[in-house]
This record gives sequence, C-alpha cells and structure tokens, in this order.
Amino acid sequence: MNPNVRDIPGYGVDADPKNRPGFPREESPQLRGDARGPPSPQESDVTVFKHGQPARRFPPVFGTAQPPQGVSGLLRRLAYKYPDHWTRHWMMLLFADRVDVAEHKLRRGLPRLAAAAAVVLAGGVVMRRLRA
Repeated sequence: MNPNVRDIPGYGVDADPKNRPGFPREESPQLRGDARGPPSPQESDVTVFKHGQPARRFPPVFGTAQPPQGVSGLLRRLAYKYPDHWTRHWMMLLFADRVDVAEHKLRRGLPRLAAAAAVVLAGGVVMRRLRA
C-alpha cells in the first residue's frame, strides 16, 4: 500500500504561498474599511510600573486608576527594582497588596476613630465639671 502523498507531514510547505491555507495569517495586519490609523499612545501623569526591558513599550491603553501611594506604593517601587522572574518581586507585590488593603481600611476608619475620640474627650470634660 502506498500512502497518499498529501498525507505526508510537511507536504506542500514550499508551495506557492497564495495556495497555502495559512497565507492570510502570515501577512502583516492592515487597516480594513473605515478604520483609522494606529491608536495614539496614552499619556500618564502618574507613576506606572512596567516589567522587562526598557525597550518594551506600553500597550495603547493601560490602567492609571490606582496610582501607587503610601507604604504600599513604596513597596511596589522597591519590588520593580528586582527582575520579574524572581520570587522576591512577586512576593513584595503580594505584600504591597495586603498593605494597600490595610491602608484603605485605616483611612476609612479614621473619621470614625476621630469622632469616637472626640466623644470620649467631651464626656471626660463633662464628667470632670460635674464632679467639681
């Protein structure tokens, strides 16, 4: 039995590219229809950390909703000084996330704490005057 020639793996690899089924994917992307040119890069006035070599560019759109701030921001800045394939880098980022949550809870609870302290202080002043 002779196998069919077309069943051989790699058959037709050197054939004319126009007749190859994968040919459209081998072309570089081109604008179609009424599409405008490539997107203009996003500008940012906050610190945005990135991995890798300095030659790597940001994607056209990236998140700036939560700029690094406080102790968690310092931890993130320190973490990005290490290569991203080191465990230390990722562990510091995870720890910075936990610190960020604690900072947020502290900031949210601070007005309540201040109000409770004011009530206790005012109560103490009133109690002192009543005793005198």
